[in-house]
Amino acid sequence: MDLQTVIDHFGVTVASISGVLAARGKRIDLFGVMVLAFVTAFGGGTIRDVTLGDQPVFWVRDLGFLGNAAATAVMTFCIARFFDFHSGILMVADAFVLAAFTMAGAQKAMAFHTTPGAVLFMGVTTGVAGGIVRDLLTGQIPLVFRQEICLYATASFLGAFAFLLTGLAGASAHVAVAVGFAFTLVIRLAGIRWRIVLPLFETRADRIRSQKPTPRELR
Repeated sequence: MDLQTVIDHFGVTVASISGVLAARGKRIDLFGVMVLAFVTAFGGGTIRDVTLGDQPVFWVRDLGFLGNAAATAVMTFCIARFFDFHSGILMVADAFVLAAFTMAGAQKAMAFHTTPGAVLFMGVTTGVAGGIVRDLLTGQIPLVFRQEICLYATASFLGAFAFLLTGLAGASAHVAVAVGFAFTLVIRLAGIRWRIVLPLFETRADRIRSQKPTPRELR
């Protein structure tokens, strides 16, 4: 099994878990849970393959990915019905999904001999696209757009950049993937742990408005 397939399978497994856990409290049946697992697992990789012209896309070409996602989703669904998962579990699982799929996108773009910019773009797109679709289907603002979600796309970009630099420096693909994966995961988890956020796009009027006391404060 080549490196690309290993990365994709790992990402699909963790993404399926993430998709199932996102259904907590939504009163979604097993079919709906499976849909969430599949879109989370295959959304980013599908966009990647279509963009790179690698068709049929990876999960159509190898049905083992569908089996992986389905088995993982059913197993997670059964376990989650009897055990309560802390909300932080979804955040950590999503961090691993982000790291795995960022490397899956960047590695494949590199293998297709694209430009460095395309390597970064494919890494970030593959990393965040499945989670965006998952969150939209569950009626949530996607993680990548939430202020309180710390260093999400930023972690993906920096991880893809670390992968790119390591690869251009002459390291093997395995080393470059390991470095990029570690960068993405550590930066994302550090952002969650210490609440590191990027500056907001605020006008002067926005800042003045946010500093005004609320009616409750005036009382």
